[in-house]
Amino acid sequence: MKISARLANQKDKHVVTLETNGRQHSLVISPKSEGFGSSTNGGELLFLALATCFCNDLYREAAKRGIEIEGLQVKVAGEFGGEGEPARNVTYWASVEAKASEEEVLDLMRFTDTVAEIQNTLRCSSPISLAECRARDTR
Repeated sequence: MKISARLANQKDKHVVTLETNGRQHSLVISPKSEGFGSSTNGGELLFLALATCFCNDLYREAAKRGIEIEGLQVKVAGEFGGEGEPARNVTYWASVEAKASEEEVLDLMRFTDTVAEIQNTLRCSSPISLAECRARDTR
């Protein structure tokens, strides 16, 4: 699966485009009230990625087991220190309503945690590199 995320930002404009295997869609995130930058910070998006991954993977794994999920909630929380410091104490909680026994659903949730790709990526501390930088003088 090939995934990319792009953003374009200028005064009072913030455009986010996401793509998976050639399928593009946008995510509406407003610019900061000062006009430049995003009103949503990277930590919030990182935690949303964790919650979204668990959500989607839970439905995927439930389907494999024939479990019908009626609804779920996921909350992710953690802390960021000073500039440049990584997140710490990242924890998430999930609540699931399903047409299955409590034991089956808890087993499903615990298993999903082991196969959730975003969680596993962060647990492995995947290297990230800045491949290219460009600058244009607009004076």
